[in-house]
Amino acid sequence: MTSNTITTKDGTQIFYKDWGPKDAQAIVFHHGWPLSADDWDAQMLFFLAQGYRVIAHDRRGHGRSSQTDTGNEMDTYAADVAELAAHLDLKNAIHVGHSTGGGEVTRYVAQYGGGGRVAKAVLIGAVPPVMVKSEKNPGGLPIEVFDGFRAALVANRAQFFRDIPAGPFYGFNRAGAKVSEGVIDNWWRQGMMGGAKAHYDCIKAFSETDFTEDLKKIEVPVLVMHGDDDQIVPIADSALLSHKLLKNGTLKVYEGLPHGMATTHADVINADLLAFFKA
Repeated sequence: MTSNTITTKDGTQIFYKDWGPKDAQAIVFHHGWPLSADDWDAQMLFFLAQGYRVIAHDRRGHGRSSQTDTGNEMDTYAADVAELAAHLDLKNAIHVGHSTGGGEVTRYVAQYGGGGRVAKAVLIGAVPPVMVKSEKNPGGLPIEVFDGFRAALVANRAQFFRDIPAGPFYGFNRAGAKVSEGVIDNWWRQGMMGGAKAHYDCIKAFSETDFTEDLKKIEVPVLVMHGDDDQIVPIADSALLSHKLLKNGTLKVYEGLPHGMATTHADVINADLLAFFKA
């Protein structure tokens, strides 16, 4: 098992983990905002045990990567992944993205996924096609929601990063929810490792980037997984639309599951991921 960093063209250090046999098929995991590669622990250990090579990086400005003040937008995020994939010489890889990471996967596969680099992709609770409400996207969330995120981050990031996991992210605000203090603490830990400027900028990146053309471009099979009780990325304006734009997409909806279902229901999600990888 190794963990390492690469330095990108603009001098940013990107931290990554790369576990398992180097000749095995690689699964690359792309985390959500404002987290880190550690958000994939339940998936990394499971798929490592299944014989895969598992890779996860900390997006620039997040986790153990450089606390960047520039490049905190989707084109650069995707370019960073392309540099990592080239460095690791990945061929026939599977890319799995959660939330903001699902946007990163969509742009990366659309722009850099040719030539046998990418075999399949998975979008879990992902932000595409576009989150913010507009004339073109009437079902989106109003810009005021994201302005509220920005204001809360500036006012008291530490408290904001407690309230999100304790509430809507894992559905812990729902009646009868089985709340895990450890999961809340781990979300907070990951969030606070990152840079406030990068996290602030990333709100625009995940809410305002339009992935419509990216989705249309993707040729490889894509599994779209979404909880129908996702309070962070509402399903009607994300997965249900993305699925229609993909040439080779499969939609799987999880009744009652939250945004962070890969953590709260790892057994369910891992089994379905494995079935898709092997299909």
